[in-house]
Amino acid sequence: MKSYLFLIIGMAAVTYIPRLIPLVALKDRNISKNVEEFLKLIPYTSLSILIVRGIMTADSHMTVATIVGIGVAGLISYIKGNLVLSVLAGILFSFIIVNIAP
Repeated sequence: MKSYLFLIIGMAAVTYIPRLIPLVALKDRNISKNVEEFLKLIPYTSLSILIVRGIMTADSHMTVATIVGIGVAGLISYIKGNLVLSVLAGILFSFIIVNIAP
């Protein structure tokens, strides 16, 4: 394969189409309050799954960094309610502890 252009276009289509279909199909429909509330909780649930998996697979020398990262992310998420900010802060504090602490 000399060019990866078709591969990249194919991967982009396979990634984009499952997101586009519900958007087009549900564009003019009213969604019940329960379904809307459920959909709002999906990013937090996904983040929780990733965090728990990270804790379970962390090395023993990463225990302190993992606990501090989770604590900071949880605290910022509780105070600000911003998913992206809490994830970035958790990563930053974990990075600092891993690279600065002996």
